[in-house]
Amino acid sequence: MKKIFVIYICMLFFMSCSDSILDIPAKDRIADDIVWTDESLVKAYHNELYNCILHGFKIHMQSKATDEAYCSITWDIGIVPAGSLTADNVTSVSNTHWAGGGNLYYWDTAYQYIRKINIFLEKMQGEDIQIEGKDRLVAEAKFLRAYTYFMLIQRFSGVPIVKQSYGMVDDITFTRNTFDECVQFIEENLKEAIPDLPERYEASDAEFGRATKDACKALRSRMYLYAASPLFNPSNDEQKWQKAADAAKDLLDSEYTLYPDYDKLFNQPSGTANSEMIFARTFSTTNFHQAPMHNLGRRYGAYGGWWASNGPSQNLVDDYDMINGEPPFIDSNGEKTINPASGYDPQNPYIDRDPRFYHTVIYDGSVYHGDLHEMWVASDGKTWGYDSYKQSGDNPRTNYILRKFMPEEGVELSWQGTYTNPWIIFRLGEIYLNYAEAMFELGDEATCREYISKVRERVGMPAIPNSVTGEQLRKRLYNERRIELAFEEHRFWDVRRWKIAMDIENRPIYGMDIIKDVETGEKSYEPMVLLKREFLEYMNLLPIATEEIRKTSLDQNLGY
Repeated sequence: MKKIFVIYICMLFFMSCSDSILDIPAKDRIADDIVWTDESLVKAYHNELYNCILHGFKIHMQSKATDEAYCSITWDIGIVPAGSLTADNVTSVSNTHWAGGGNLYYWDTAYQYIRKINIFLEKMQGEDIQIEGKDRLVAEAKFLRAYTYFMLIQRFSGVPIVKQSYGMVDDITFTRNTFDECVQFIEENLKEAIPDLPERYEASDAEFGRATKDACKALRSRMYLYAASPLFNPSNDEQKWQKAADAAKDLLDSEYTLYPDYDKLFNQPSGTANSEMIFARTFSTTNFHQAPMHNLGRRYGAYGGWWASNGPSQNLVDDYDMINGEPPFIDSNGEKTINPASGYDPQNPYIDRDPRFYHTVIYDGSVYHGDLHEMWVASDGKTWGYDSYKQSGDNPRTNYILRKFMPEEGVELSWQGTYTNPWIIFRLGEIYLNYAEAMFELGDEATCREYISKVRERVGMPAIPNSVTGEQLRKRLYNERRIELAFEEHRFWDVRRWKIAMDIENRPIYGMDIIKDVETGEKSYEPMVLLKREFLEYMNLLPIATEEIRKTSLDQNLGY
């Protein structure tokens, strides 16, 4: 392993400066020794640590790298579906990239914040710093360190565990810890944090968005679910599934309930009471986002996801059940045929679907903010609906627009708008599905069906029948996560941890062509291929950037 050395080089210019000039304290930053002597500055330092928590309200959402949406660009996040992601270009999908990068490459941000968190924890060990709520602040920092490490292992598998801060001239050699060692380290941080944290904050509390006991439990649930999954548990160790089940069950009897309105669950301003949210990245009118203007079509002066590429895919639309609970299609290795029991009509494809479809997707004929959306093209090619990609290149080519997260009626749509609906990190709906999955893998199919059905019941969908068992139940379980958690940054990781990405991520992305007969006014619907994708087995994990490997000589993930 190469050793990291940082050498300070003093410019000759400063050698001629007088001591009085050199002694002037920097005015563009606060000296380190001052921070730790002032309670307000200590708390400001601590507050900034929460910026390690990412949100998905970006120009290029993570959905573009999955089969949830069509990615029309070949740069930034477009390199993922194209199969051209490498260790040399992976930083272009960094969460710090100006367009968002889908929050995929998190390495640099993670280790910057791990160092900041380690500094904070080291400073708090001293008896000379006595501030109000010190134990709670330390516990919050440990939760943030655990969260950051989970984000790393989700992307890279085992990574270096760094438990202390280092100076710029320290002689250090880093190596990658195993995945299981990282899981153990995350668990240690959560176990140490929980005693000094409050149980929960209500979503309407000013403190909501800070770490709680329940946020720790939710992170533990997600972490153990991943640790038990085929990508990280190739021997299918049943004890790991039991840990995942136990971790999810720890939240099942809590005071959380499924929020009754699936639409309003995602589009109410920060501070609105919400019985389902466990932990979220919150916003304010001074720290806001502009997700609606990134995702809506040009009708509202927006940009349809910029370059028309946040448009939901036909792949996703096809996977919404019919209102009678039947899937519209029978899928056999990517070959789809209409399920005769579903009642699906290919010439009326948006009738009688799972209500979550209408809360997630704006489609041809739907009404949003009082406006009728029309995505058709006339059979003579001379006219088209207002929201067709023909009308504006910034309308999604799929002929679908993202509805989820978007403001409800009466909320102005404008670039001057200060949108504050939170980005939900953990919610009860996910915990139910985590529990369902773990119980399925433990052989308890009845409990699996029960908790999938609880999620479906919220929107009035029928329960999963007892006759659905085995691999058919697995398919329904996987699809329920796809539908319930659509666009919430789960799909990319789910298909990889399940090790089904070699199938799913090699399927083309489809849109829907809608042709309106100029004489009869009748519409016909024809799915069409928009993007052929390429995925290889090693792409289940992300690469570490070449520059980082060069600096540290860490082992690269295989295949890159």
